[in-house]
Amino acid sequence: MGVTDWIRRRLDNAVEDRLGDDVGARTRALVFRGNEYGYDAYGLGRDHLKVAALLAGWVYRHYFRCVARGVEHIPPAGRVLFIANHSGQLPYDGVVIGSACFLEPPQPRLVRSMVEHFVPTVPFASYLLQRWGQITGTPENCRRLLEEDEAILVFPEGARGISKPFSRRYQLQPFGLGFMRLALETHTPIVPVAVIGAEEQAPAVNVKPLARLLGAPSFPVVPYPPFVPLLPLPVKYRLYFGEPMTFSGDPDDDDEVLEEKVRAVKHRIESMIHLGLRERKHVFW
Repeated sequence: MGVTDWIRRRLDNAVEDRLGDDVGARTRALVFRGNEYGYDAYGLGRDHLKVAALLAGWVYRHYFRCVARGVEHIPPAGRVLFIANHSGQLPYDGVVIGSACFLEPPQPRLVRSMVEHFVPTVPFASYLLQRWGQITGTPENCRRLLEEDEAILVFPEGARGISKPFSRRYQLQPFGLGFMRLALETHTPIVPVAVIGAEEQAPAVNVKPLARLLGAPSFPVVPYPPFVPLLPLPVKYRLYFGEPMTFSGDPDDDDEVLEEKVRAVKHRIESMIHLGLRERKHVFW
């Protein structure tokens, strides 16, 4: 064993001891279709995933101190779509949901997030997201993964949810219909997820001229140094996983037909959000 490998292993062990989770064993327990070089068809590497899980686990356990309810509704295997509300300027909510699915149930699940098309243009983001198992949110990518019985996380609000003003926190923005078409086409159950806490992690103002200049959906500015939401406030996250919802029908139906099914998912998430807000005593604990 080289010096670099020894140092990395010692660091991994130290972080695992701090977390109280056997991240190495959970990583090995994942169903992984790797090639002879250790990567799957989408660029995911098991060693890279372990590093990401260690970092995300620390954020999940110690920074956001997340509490997850309804973990028993996370399917131990098979295709599934996790549909969640989206907020917080930067997608820490996706990190927290993925960590909960990896750390909480007896059988860990790797959740693939459908990231916005502009994200891979950010320096280093494309390489790291690929190595950590996240992919650009195209219907083709999602369809292929569902046909391989993967777990997919979708935020149907898209950039509208993550960049909405603080005054509209916990008010769901319009849902896209694409996830429902894919669920019907691939016969995939939907697990609704409500996220409490992300709305307060970075109260920001969107500077639209800068966003247009950079080609991003928003350019948030927060009222505290460094004035951009690189580091969120240490709010307490609460996740609520709902019972799986199954739908039947023609994926090529008119939008009006699909909107009724999408509303059912949206209303389920809204009800869980209202429950979470009633149970919450304080933003930070």
